[in-house]
Amino acid sequence: MWSGPRNLSTAMMYAFGARNDCAVWDEPFYAAYLAATGLDHPMKEEILEQWDQDANLVAVRCLSTIPDGKSVFYQKQMTHHMIPAFDRSWMKQVTNIFLIRDPTRVIASYLFKRENPTLEDLGFKQQAEIFEQVAEQNKKIPIVMDSTDILSDPEKMLNKLCACIGLDFQSSMLSWPKGGHKGDGPWAPHWYHSAWDSTGFGKPAGNVPQIPDDSEALLKMAQPFYDMMAKHKL
Repeated sequence: MWSGPRNLSTAMMYAFGARNDCAVWDEPFYAAYLAATGLDHPMKEEILEQWDQDANLVAVRCLSTIPDGKSVFYQKQMTHHMIPAFDRSWMKQVTNIFLIRDPTRVIASYLFKRENPTLEDLGFKQQAEIFEQVAEQNKKIPIVMDSTDILSDPEKMLNKLCACIGLDFQSSMLSWPKGGHKGDGPWAPHWYHSAWDSTGFGKPAGNVPQIPDDSEALLKMAQPFYDMMAKHKL
């Protein structure tokens, strides 16, 4: 499941983690991304210490035996982590799904957690690039889901998604225990406060929020990438 930050991606991981047949992996390439770029992110030291920094080894694990004897492996992948230096050939052997969200909502949410995001931070450009790569290698448009649609009717959208990827829908996907998941990454204490407080998908998205004037240029850059993928959403 490819998304940028603040895209309902943690809730979707919790939904699949609530299935009785599914293991989950939270942002596998995060430490490799930080190690390769040298960027300063919240809780960087903990991430580098606890997550694998070798992108090639991470890719191998993405294709290896599913943990805990499960039959489904849900991988919450951040598009901005998949930098050009990382080999993407492993992606041909997995089912790639794209989780998108209106960039105005993403920017407004991101600003609560980290100041001055760039287009690279939000992942829209990288998501569009990976989307086009997957479409080309598979000769068909990959699955796209919009977080606003999921919040509007989680059961309907998760049923549609499961049908598209050959899974039976499980009603357990609609709720999870408060307090997070055992698979949460080491960055969770900074980013996952609302997810930890949740027991399900919550309310529909509501009105599009206002963003600061100095974020309008960022929105203008991100919008075309979102619009391109939104044309193909379930």
